[in-house]
Amino acid sequence: MTMKLLSVASEIYPLIKTGGLADVVGALPGALVEEGISSRTLVPGYPSVLSRLGKAKAVRRYDDLFGVPAAVLSAKVEGLDLLVLDAPAFFAREGGPYGDHGGNDWGDNWRRFAALSRVGADIAEGTLKGWRPDIVHVHDWQAAMTAAYMRFGPAAAVPKVVTIHNLAFQGRFGADVFAGLGLPPEAWGVDGVEYYGGIGYLKAGLVSADAITTVSPTYAQEIRSPVHGMGLDGLINGRVERLHGILNGVDTDIWNPSADPLIAKPYGARTLSGRTANRRALEKKFGLDRDDGPIFIIVSRLTWQKGMDLMIAAIDHLVGLGAKLALLGSGDHPLEGAFLGAADRHRGRVGVQIGYDEPLSHLMQAGGDAILIPSRFEPCGLTQLYGLRYGCLPVVARVGGLADTVIDANEAAVSAGVATGVMFAASDPLALHGAIARVVELHRDRAVWQAMQRAAMRSDVSWHHSATRYAALYRALLAEAA
Repeated sequence: MTMKLLSVASEIYPLIKTGGLADVVGALPGALVEEGISSRTLVPGYPSVLSRLGKAKAVRRYDDLFGVPAAVLSAKVEGLDLLVLDAPAFFAREGGPYGDHGGNDWGDNWRRFAALSRVGADIAEGTLKGWRPDIVHVHDWQAAMTAAYMRFGPAAAVPKVVTIHNLAFQGRFGADVFAGLGLPPEAWGVDGVEYYGGIGYLKAGLVSADAITTVSPTYAQEIRSPVHGMGLDGLINGRVERLHGILNGVDTDIWNPSADPLIAKPYGARTLSGRTANRRALEKKFGLDRDDGPIFIIVSRLTWQKGMDLMIAAIDHLVGLGAKLALLGSGDHPLEGAFLGAADRHRGRVGVQIGYDEPLSHLMQAGGDAILIPSRFEPCGLTQLYGLRYGCLPVVARVGGLADTVIDANEAAVSAGVATGVMFAASDPLALHGAIARVVELHRDRAVWQAMQRAAMRSDVSWHHSATRYAALYRALLAEAA
């Protein structure tokens, strides 16, 4: 019998995306089909989502959902079976899914994502005619309250999984919002939604979940420490028997250099010469000199977590070694300005585009030689997986999912033909400088470099193994519940 899964998330690719969360939520349902699991995903009805629905059927209506009328729409888009919360007062806004164009969080985010979670719990309870999930899987703080609403309501017995994509984002609000959440009085407390005197949405989900997953095994261990636990390490250690680290995968149909319509010329591990056309297109796009120096790329949020301040300090060193840099990203305004200043200072050697451009990110992976990811912490990371897939060798800090997915080009790994990138100590400027120098040296030996590219492209970055692990976890929870 097919298992029925309800997924609840605030983003899903290709309809709405600010980061890797959307990619995971969009790719996992397809991977689970092979495990005999059918998925429906509940997402907010942002304008970009509603515009793609076409014919959608209202399967539930609310006259008063946290003070506003709403409907749950059912539709299939891009192979995804969607349930969309159409609540214009909450989601029909210009700007991003979480804040305005100026980067300011919406003041009613507590209500917007409580509404999403409340609807998720209602669906778990069986309020949709003819369909009730066997298990519920929610993602990050925006959906984590689903588990709390289930725990304190009629759907308490339905197994619930909460996945942490980044523990730094927790959904914390003042205690004054509790009265508006519609939870029973017993939900207030250290074993409920209360968190350091206020409300913690992610905390509420973690304490209510039947299983907690993170997006890599190393990150699952890191968040048990005060350094990476972000104030939740005590709770996580208290529930460690419920904690599972399961690596993310990527959609290997979308990210496929041999059949990618977004790049200048397709290629494969046996036809690496095809990368030259992509390199030339990348140089032209970013105004880079046409020479043999390695092209480093960065596709990232420009934030402290991503180590972008360390990268600013390393640019002169990178250029001095004869390398080039192409950067695509947005984030903290001072960092954006610093990168633009570097591009102005090093014309022809550094190119910067502020913002995000999905097609361009594909070309960068196809034309770049190495992708730099100097994160201070990284739950999983997807850009290094895209780099492996495209032979754009990852240069990564030894943290989280980066440590789990890249094989450092030490002498033994290079000799054995298994090296797939370069790894260095996190938060260490000298280590970053050394890693860049290692890449430049490795790149000079074309035989060694191409052997690393082929090893990288042989890496299994698909969802196959991860989907198998999720399916096994779901089945274990269902057996436990029975």
